[in-house]
Amino acid sequence: MRIRPSIPAAAPGARREPLPSGAAAETRQNQPRLGILYMVLSTVGFAGVNAVVKWEVAIYPVGEVAFYRSLFALVAVAVAILPRTGVGVLRTNRPRAHLLRGVAQFGSMTSMFMAFSLMPLGSAVAVGFAAPLFTTLMAIVVLKEQVGPHRWSALVVGFIGVVVMAHPGAGTVQPGALFALANAVLISTVAIGIRQMSTTESPETLTLYQMAIITVCTLALLPFGFRHPAWRDIIVLAIAGAGNGVAQIWWTRSLSLAPPSAVVPFNYLSLVWAMMLGFAIWGDVPGPDLIAGAVIVVGSGLYILWRETLRHGVRRPMPSPPSPGSVRRAPG
Repeated sequence: MRIRPSIPAAAPGARREPLPSGAAAETRQNQPRLGILYMVLSTVGFAGVNAVVKWEVAIYPVGEVAFYRSLFALVAVAVAILPRTGVGVLRTNRPRAHLLRGVAQFGSMTSMFMAFSLMPLGSAVAVGFAAPLFTTLMAIVVLKEQVGPHRWSALVVGFIGVVVMAHPGAGTVQPGALFALANAVLISTVAIGIRQMSTTESPETLTLYQMAIITVCTLALLPFGFRHPAWRDIIVLAIAGAGNGVAQIWWTRSLSLAPPSAVVPFNYLSLVWAMMLGFAIWGDVPGPDLIAGAVIVVGSGLYILWRETLRHGVRRPMPSPPSPGSVRRAPG
């Protein structure tokens, strides 16, 4: 008769320690098929949520829609995370950093909702994909990262693509495109913040604080515009908020199961779903400038990702286990 050694149970609310074996973490990050599946599912979820938001901001004030989506997303994320981790996941020594990142995420989300109200869904999502370009640029300025001529060239070409999508004419730029660009800039600051905080904070901690801060910020917008919603719209927004929370979890799970180079390219499926939904619901037909600019921006983003993967591959020929909280989260 084999006797299994007993394993002491963790105290309620205690944060689970990482496995001491690097092989276990390595195995967890070596499931590309499952990681790709979660990434594709997350793009479908985010596209559906964005379509609901675009529909609702045509009826209700942007701040009200943002509040309901954030509130229900917070509930969904809390239900998914807290039973596993307990309230100990909320312990942090970096409250100020969480606050700044949450406010930036709030500004990013509000800008994107404004873009949805002013321009086609596919166009807003396409311009939003300039975020990796701004993230790379801010990594140079804030994190003092060294960037060679390859990535500098990709940045320049990518920003040309952004200009093509914004299609300025007669000295003006579409207001919706300006809001979409503001979203891209702000979400890049969030990405830099996550990169700095992920050494001490887990993905669960980052996600919960983000959702909580955004909900409080959007609550402050209600006095500036509120319309009593119909029950049908409350149910739709509740589903969208919960769907956003689930899609966020899928995104994080994808990056924990496979290297970013394997799964991040599939994030660009969001643009395909957005254009399909825009055509099916609103009859939006993407113009040649949008398609050309999107191809340039997506190509530049993929090239930057490839160069980043190559650079780290040269520096670290042997894979090392990720530190707790090293997984980057996705924008809200």
